[in-house]
Amino acid sequence: MESVYIETTVISYLVSRPSRDILVAAHQQTTDEWWASRRQEFECFISQVVIDEIQAGDNEAAEKRMKEIGDLPVLEASVEAEHLAEAIIEAEAIPQKAVRDAAHIAVAAVNDIDYLLTWNCRHLANAQIIRSVSVICNAKGFSMPVICTPEELMGV
Repeated sequence: MESVYIETTVISYLVSRPSRDILVAAHQQTTDEWWASRRQEFECFISQVVIDEIQAGDNEAAEKRMKEIGDLPVLEASVEAEHLAEAIIEAEAIPQKAVRDAAHIAVAAVNDIDYLLTWNCRHLANAQIIRSVSVICNAKGFSMPVICTPEELMGV
């Protein structure tokens, strides 16, 4: 069974109220469909970074997000993952202000996860960044997961 690291934005889209923005609303709908119809086809994981991010903000919304991830195994943020995240930041593949995004990639890569599922197209599902980060992961001896959106992982 293939593995998926579920990044914070996916959980946020899953539980947030429908957006008036047509693009965001479409992403929310796709997320709901993926969660209902495809999630069971993968071994899904999160990390403490995801937990920290979804616990932030409005308490009621945080509770909804926490409820959705309740049964997902939590990957350890090992020393190897910390070093890989630092290398990604030091190489400026991802900006320092997005250190948690580097951590998502590093935890997934170190744990040999197949896919990193996200709606973060600024620092994660971004072709230019993916290329740079992949080089860093390979140089450190890790395979970078395929970074994609739920739409891309809907299957055939």
